[in-house]
Amino acid sequence: MKPIRFCLAILFALPCAAAFAQAPGLVKYVNPLAGTATATTPSALKHGDVLANFANTAPSVCTPFAMTQWMPQTNAAEKKCIPPYYYKDNMFQGIRGSHWISGSCMQDYGSVTIMPITGKLKTRGYYAQYSHKEEHSTPYLYSVNLPSYKIHTAVTATPRCGIIEVTADAADSLYLLIIPNSDWGEGYIKVDAKNNEIYGYNPVHRIYQGWGKPAGFNGYFVIKVERAIGKNGIFITDNDAIPDTLKGRVNKGAYVGFKLQKGEKLHIRIGTSFTSLAGARKNLAAELPGWDFNAVAAKAKNTWEQALKQIEISTTNESDKHIFYTSLYHSMQAPHLYNDVDGTYPKFSSNHQLAKMPKGNYYEDFSLWDVFRAEMPLYEILKPAFINNIVQSLMIKGDQGGWLPIFPCWSNYTSEMVGDHTSSVITSAYLKGISKDNPAHAYALMRQNAFDQPKSWQDYVDGKGRRALTSYLKYGYIPLEDSVKEAFHKMEQVSRSLEYNYDDFALAQMAKKLGHTEDYNTLIKRSLYYKNLFDPSVGFVRGRMKNGSFTKHFNPDSTQTYITEGTPRQYTFYVPQDVPGLTKLMGGRDKLELALDSLFIKGEYWHGNEPGHQIPFMYDYTGSPWKTQKAVRTILYGEYSNGPGGLGGNDDAGQMSAWYMFASMGFYPLNPISGEYLLCSPIFDHVTINLDGGKKLQVVTHKRSKTSIYINAVKWNGQAYAKNYITYNNIIKGGVLDIYLQDEPDKSWGSNPNQQGSGLSK
Repeated sequence: MKPIRFCLAILFALPCAAAFAQAPGLVKYVNPLAGTATATTPSALKHGDVLANFANTAPSVCTPFAMTQWMPQTNAAEKKCIPPYYYKDNMFQGIRGSHWISGSCMQDYGSVTIMPITGKLKTRGYYAQYSHKEEHSTPYLYSVNLPSYKIHTAVTATPRCGIIEVTADAADSLYLLIIPNSDWGEGYIKVDAKNNEIYGYNPVHRIYQGWGKPAGFNGYFVIKVERAIGKNGIFITDNDAIPDTLKGRVNKGAYVGFKLQKGEKLHIRIGTSFTSLAGARKNLAAELPGWDFNAVAAKAKNTWEQALKQIEISTTNESDKHIFYTSLYHSMQAPHLYNDVDGTYPKFSSNHQLAKMPKGNYYEDFSLWDVFRAEMPLYEILKPAFINNIVQSLMIKGDQGGWLPIFPCWSNYTSEMVGDHTSSVITSAYLKGISKDNPAHAYALMRQNAFDQPKSWQDYVDGKGRRALTSYLKYGYIPLEDSVKEAFHKMEQVSRSLEYNYDDFALAQMAKKLGHTEDYNTLIKRSLYYKNLFDPSVGFVRGRMKNGSFTKHFNPDSTQTYITEGTPRQYTFYVPQDVPGLTKLMGGRDKLELALDSLFIKGEYWHGNEPGHQIPFMYDYTGSPWKTQKAVRTILYGEYSNGPGGLGGNDDAGQMSAWYMFASMGFYPLNPISGEYLLCSPIFDHVTINLDGGKKLQVVTHKRSKTSIYINAVKWNGQAYAKNYITYNNIIKGGVLDIYLQDEPDKSWGSNPNQQGSGLSK
């Protein structure tokens, strides 16, 4: 299936964007609108639902991993699974300073929206119809024409701030409506006309564990306007504007008014912070001291060019370039920078307490059930120092809250999803030599999650510690009688057990590194517990009772309460730490291959959900690695395109995008902490990854014809290379990986077990 080609006519030159629209470089390949519409991919149409079929990305203007993203708003409020922007909408509601977790089914928080209108002041019914033909979306600049108001609006950004430019197409009154988007009616806003400033905050509330409780911090904003503020006030409805602050009411905001002549521009600078109004002012003074919109946009553009050119690809397929660099952009939307320019940030799981980073940056919003698989491994290669910051941020959370979080978002515990993948991210960084400071302390934090439960029941209910750990340790799996009530994802016992097995394997490697032999032996034994859930009579994992009996009714291809967002067939393959062991359970390599064949033949592979992302690469453990090459190529061209519906499910903070990047370059981390990357056939002629210290990894593809997709030979630095995987040490040192492709499968290449990846049972 050929990728859908999305018309890039949206990149026309609006007046405020003319200087940037046709500039050379890589940023022109990024389409921020990709993933903002319902998925059109085969697996999404079969397996997804209404919410899961949206990638839930947004056309974000920001710098990589920024504190705040600036985007057009077509959906008001901060509701779960509703991003600020949908491609299907046609009413523009303003520019939002957002903390939406890109590609998620979560919710925005601490946001603020600024809407320019002209003519008579109105505080309801002010949305403006717009056309996609008249919006211009890039990573560094978004602009839109609003004919009904006869204005053009544009925004560009720094890591913590944004600047909006409004251009009048006719002489008229211009009003800015500023809305702190508090669904709880707790927003605060104040107009200080004397200092040409509007400031306020939007309190944050928790989600999942402790849903609805105050999160203990706010999203603060300080807005400076280029011209003297004239008419101003606070509003709730059309009829009751009042001239002071307003707190504790929904549908509220502030307005400020100006007179603009035709062609005149008005600039608005916005500083944001999670610590205080003073922090927002500091950030604004440091990052946006002036009013030169074009200079800020040019700097943001250069920032993205530098980020994107860390990977240079060569291909004649322009659509593939668009998808690749859009994926790279999406992979840099989360986690979020959380500290101010002076290092101050809100303490984790606290009540309006602050702390300060002595060095480096502090990050928050970790969709860990997703990103440990490919996004974090991608940045272990691209930005090791950033990964070290990530590890330190996670450990700080463990210190401040008393327990390592499972899925930290909104500066709080959530216990969202299943597993304990903080252990994977931290262990991987230490094993690869990325993190080196205080490994004993890192291990102690991870060990507590794996061996202990909070002494306080309230702490457990609040989200601290692994869910259902007591049952897991007692039975060697979580039995169906334990419905895991103290979790947002209740039940899901089989999936939860399998993911704990992997996490135990990860922690075992850290124990081994530090010489904790007893812990290592215990954890390795636990990492093999997946065998307790495999029912040989059906060949799949299956729900199990305390007495050891399996569920009586079983359909491998229907959703089950004990499986997370999938089916028993799909989750049976989630044993990344021991594919050889799973192979033996199934009856050997031929049986594993048949099981994989059956999944794909039946159309049961669901690319839009992360637990299956390693499945296409599992053929590299069979006698037919060529099937990995075929399956991956089919997914690359069937599940990704450059259009608004071009992602087959929630992008989940960049995991879907990171999968594409690895697979399209020709290698993938099936077991994220192993340091092994299984090979597949690249879609590019040449890839150069620019590494730290001036080193380069080059992947060079040699095709016998344009349609060649099957590997028949590999060379590493000019020497024949027999393994069907490469290692982190290969990659990080740099070198040249030559991959030779032909039209017909080479059924011998990489098929010898000695040439294949590791596993506990190998």
